[in-house]
Amino acid sequence: MIASDPPGRRGRPVTRRRALLTAGAAVAAPFLAGGPHPADAADYPPTAGAMQGFVLLKRRRPASDAPFFDADGAVRHFSDFRGRTLLVNFWATWCAPCIKEMPYLAALQDDLGGPDFTVLAISQDRGGPEVAEPFVRDRLGLPALPLYYDPKLTLGRDMGVRGLPTTFAVDKRGRTVGYLAGLADWSGPDAKALLRHLTAEDEAAPLEEA
Repeated sequence: MIASDPPGRRGRPVTRRRALLTAGAAVAAPFLAGGPHPADAADYPPTAGAMQGFVLLKRRRPASDAPFFDADGAVRHFSDFRGRTLLVNFWATWCAPCIKEMPYLAALQDDLGGPDFTVLAISQDRGGPEVAEPFVRDRLGLPALPLYYDPKLTLGRDMGVRGLPTTFAVDKRGRTVGYLAGLADWSGPDAKALLRHLTAEDEAAPLEEA
């Protein structure tokens, strides 16, 4: 699927009630409209099988420069990861589909994580690491999943997140490639094909901008 815009960027703020009501739901129809892309179809990242719900943007756009935080409270930005393909997952401990998705993200990180790719699991919990760290490390038993925090929902709002979980792919240049709203098996072959395609892209290649 091809879309002109990210999902509701700078739209209505994410509240817990709204996130629960929309968790796993498709993004509203206006954001799914879009004509044919001028690039050759072979240049598209594959979105087959389990990734059929992944929405590719017609034009890649710079991802948000809003801050988020690591477990030590240090301010981070997507630019800190320039040169790596990112899978940015917005989640919360109170979101049942998010909890189910966490092991898939951890398995993906175990398989593909490295100097060219990483998962960024960004918690939307107001309690920050005090809530999310023990939940993921102890309750879910996922010691290696990279966790980050957006307790005031600043980044989530700027990225246009409307429900949880929502996951974005960001390319090596820091541009949003597309997104998937709802639960997905990120450890499966279809997701890995999508992300390997992005990781293999030449960072210096003249790709189209918005």
